[in-house]
Amino acid sequence: MNSKELEERIIQNYQGEEKMMILVFAQWCINHNLDPEEIYLKAYPDQSKNISLQEALELTVPKEEAGDVPDETLLGVLSMFGNDDLAFVVMEELKKMKKDS
Repeated sequence: MNSKELEERIIQNYQGEEKMMILVFAQWCINHNLDPEEIYLKAYPDQSKNISLQEALELTVPKEEAGDVPDETLLGVLSMFGNDDLAFVVMEELKKMKKDS
Protein backbone atom coordinates (compact mmCIF):
# COMPACT_ATOMS: atom_id res chain seq x y z
CA MET A 1 0.00 0.00 0.00
CA ASN A 2 1.51 3.32 -1.02
CA SER A 3 1.17 6.53 0.97
CA LYS A 4 -1.69 7.84 -1.20
CA GLU A 5 -3.73 4.65 -0.62
CA LEU A 6 -2.97 4.77 3.10
CA GLU A 7 -4.08 8.40 3.27
CA GLU A 8 -7.33 7.57 1.45
CA ARG A 9 -8.02 4.66 3.80
CA ILE A 10 -7.44 6.85 6.87
CA ILE A 11 -9.82 9.49 5.50
CA GLN A 12 -12.48 6.86 4.77
CA ASN A 13 -12.17 5.43 8.28
CA TYR A 14 -12.47 8.88 9.83
CA GLN A 15 -15.52 9.71 7.72
CA GLY A 16 -17.15 6.41 8.71
CA GLU A 17 -16.50 7.10 12.39
CA GLU A 18 -17.79 10.65 12.01
CA LYS A 19 -21.03 9.31 10.51
CA MET A 20 -21.38 6.98 13.49
CA MET A 21 -20.90 9.95 15.85
CA ILE A 22 -23.64 11.86 14.02
CA LEU A 23 -25.96 8.85 14.24
CA VAL A 24 -25.30 8.54 17.99
CA PHE A 25 -26.14 12.24 18.39
CA ALA A 26 -29.31 11.97 16.29
CA GLN A 27 -30.55 8.88 18.15
CA TRP A 28 -29.82 10.48 21.53
CA CYS A 29 -31.95 13.45 20.48
CA ILE A 30 -34.79 11.20 19.31
CA ASN A 31 -34.60 9.26 22.58
CA HIS A 32 -35.03 12.55 24.50
CA ASN A 33 -37.82 13.97 22.30
CA LEU A 34 -35.47 16.61 20.88
CA ASP A 35 -35.14 17.71 17.27
CA PRO A 36 -31.57 16.87 16.18
CA GLU A 37 -31.56 19.56 13.50
CA GLU A 38 -32.73 22.21 15.96
CA ILE A 39 -30.07 21.22 18.50
CA TYR A 40 -27.40 21.18 15.80
CA LEU A 41 -28.40 24.67 14.61
CA LYS A 42 -28.11 26.00 18.15
CA ALA A 43 -24.48 24.89 18.14
CA TYR A 44 -23.72 25.88 14.56
CA PRO A 45 -26.19 28.63 13.55
CA ASP A 46 -24.19 29.72 10.51
CA GLN A 47 -24.25 26.31 8.87
CA SER A 48 -26.88 25.32 6.37
CA LYS A 49 -28.51 21.90 6.45
CA ASN A 50 -26.04 19.19 7.42
CA ILE A 51 -26.28 16.42 4.83
CA SER A 52 -24.61 13.90 7.14
CA LEU A 53 -27.20 14.66 9.82
CA GLN A 54 -30.00 14.24 7.26
CA GLU A 55 -28.56 10.83 6.33
CA ALA A 56 -28.25 9.84 9.99
CA LEU A 57 -31.87 10.81 10.65
CA GLU A 58 -32.92 8.27 8.04
CA LEU A 59 -31.17 5.58 10.11
CA THR A 60 -32.64 6.49 13.50
CA VAL A 61 -35.43 4.44 15.02
CA PRO A 62 -38.31 5.50 17.27
CA LYS A 63 -37.21 5.83 20.87
CA GLU A 64 -39.38 2.85 21.83
CA GLU A 65 -37.25 0.65 19.55
CA ALA A 66 -33.88 2.24 20.34
CA GLY A 67 -31.35 1.21 22.86
CA ASP A 68 -30.24 3.68 25.48
CA VAL A 69 -27.57 6.18 24.50
CA PRO A 70 -25.95 7.28 27.76
CA ASP A 71 -25.36 11.02 28.08
CA GLU A 72 -21.69 10.42 28.92
CA THR A 73 -21.23 8.33 25.77
CA LEU A 74 -22.65 11.06 23.56
CA LEU A 75 -20.55 13.76 25.22
CA GLY A 76 -17.43 11.61 24.92
CA VAL A 77 -18.00 10.93 21.24
CA LEU A 78 -18.68 14.60 20.52
CA SER A 79 -15.52 15.55 22.37
CA MET A 80 -13.47 12.97 20.51
CA PHE A 81 -14.44 14.64 17.22
CA GLY A 82 -13.93 18.16 18.50
CA ASN A 83 -17.61 19.09 18.50
CA ASP A 84 -17.27 21.20 21.61
CA ASP A 85 -20.01 23.64 20.58
CA LEU A 86 -22.47 20.80 20.07
CA ALA A 87 -21.41 19.18 23.35
CA PHE A 88 -22.07 22.49 25.11
CA VAL A 89 -25.61 22.68 23.65
CA VAL A 90 -26.23 19.05 24.65
CA MET A 91 -25.11 19.85 28.21
CA GLU A 92 -27.51 22.80 28.26
CA GLU A 93 -30.34 20.48 27.17
CA LEU A 94 -29.37 18.02 29.90
CA LYS A 95 -29.59 20.82 32.48
CA LYS A 96 -33.07 21.73 31.20
CA MET A 97 -34.17 18.08 31.43
CA LYS A 98 -32.94 17.75 35.00
CA LYS A 99 -34.60 21.02 35.93
CA ASP A 100 -37.93 19.94 34.40
CA SER A 101 -37.97 16.54 36.10
